[in-house]
Amino acid sequence: MTARTISFRLAPIEVQHLAALIDQLTEVIAAADGHPDPAVDRLVPAPYPDDPDAAEAFAAATRDDLLDRRTADAAIVRGALSPFLDGDDDPDDEREHVDVAIRVVDIDSWLRTITALRLVIAGRLGITIDDEHDLDDPRFGVYDWLAYRLDGLIAIADGLDDARDQA
Repeated sequence: MTARTISFRLAPIEVQHLAALIDQLTEVIAAADGHPDPAVDRLVPAPYPDDPDAAEAFAAATRDDLLDRRTADAAIVRGALSPFLDGDDDPDDEREHVDVAIRVVDIDSWLRTITALRLVIAGRLGITIDDEHDLDDPRFGVYDWLAYRLDGLIAIADGLDDARDQA
């Protein structure tokens, strides 16, 4: 990769799953128009939990913009995955991995999108504290996989910050 892109190694099946999750996230956000959804509410938390009037005013002023940003971030990630999505969801894909090129300027979109996916899944599963769930319960597998991938991206982003600091 060049100095303007980094490489994020994923198994082909991971690319397929991440793309599907992003598509679902986009659908959930689009369907949230005016309909209460606790999972979507996790994407736009109230900054004033002790002041309902201030929280409502803040939400009225920012909710649509925040959700639009989530959708734009998701589109950036989906776009980076698209070269590896041939429409042929072949579970027998023989490639061990693919190297997804992420533009350095897009790393924050990746971090926000994977975090958004985890927030929505946590909302659906009722997770309020990250270590609250049973690690052996398969219902939490995708949530934990996203945490693993998020951790890898954070390490990459930290490396970028370190390189900038040394320059």
